[in-house]
Amino acid sequence: MSAKLKPMLSFEEYLAFERKVIDRHEFLDGQIYAMAGESLSHNRICANLIGELHGQLKRKKHQVLSPNMKVRSGSYLVGRRMTKGMFSYADATVVCDQPLFHDEHQDVLLNPRVLFEVLSPSTENFDRGEKFHRYARHLDSLTDYVLISQNQPMVEHYHRQEDGTWLYRVTTGLTDFFELPTIDCRIQLSDLYDRVEFPSVEEDLGDAELEDTIEPS
Repeated sequence: MSAKLKPMLSFEEYLAFERKVIDRHEFLDGQIYAMAGESLSHNRICANLIGELHGQLKRKKHQVLSPNMKVRSGSYLVGRRMTKGMFSYADATVVCDQPLFHDEHQDVLLNPRVLFEVLSPSTENFDRGEKFHRYARHLDSLTDYVLISQNQPMVEHYHRQEDGTWLYRVTTGLTDFFELPTIDCRIQLSDLYDRVEFPSVEEDLGDAELEDTIEPS
C-alpha cells in the first residue's frame, strides 16, 4: 500500500488553519511548513532592527510591521480554490502609505515596500532562493530585500532598479552603516547587533588553518 500524499491546501484552508494555531507556518503551493524556533541572537537582531526602524519612521508615511504579519506572493481569484502561491512571514516588514490586505482580517499584506530576513541555517537557502524569487516576481511594491547575518556583522541589500534588475550591496563591520534611501533610513551595524555575540574564529574553523580560509579581495 502506497503512502498517502498530503492533501493540497487552498489559500483559505491554510488561512483558516493558521488563524487557529499558536505556532506560525508558511504556505508554498498547497503545502504548509512549520517555522523553526529562533536563537537568542536572532531574537536580539530582530528586536534591534524593529526598534531602529520604528524610531526612524515615526511620523513618516512608512511604518514597520512585526514578524507576525503574513505576506502573500501570488495572484488570487475570489471564488476559486487557489493552491499555487506563497504566504510567508518576514522578520520585519515596511509598508508605505495605505496597507493593502488579502481580506478583512488584515493579517496578510499585499504591498510591502521593504522585507527583512535574519538568516538562520535551516532557512537561509530558502530566503536567498525561492522566497526571494517569489517576492521579486509577484510583489510589484517591493523595492528592497535585506538579508542579515547572525554569524558576523554583515547586511546584504537587494534594491530593485527601474529596469527591474536588482542591485546588490553588502555592508560589513560594526562601525559601518547600511542605508535604505527608499524609506530614508540609515542604521549602524553596531546598533543592529547590539548585545549579539558572534561565534569565535576558532569555533567556525575547527582544526582548519586561518590562512586557508582567506579569499583575495
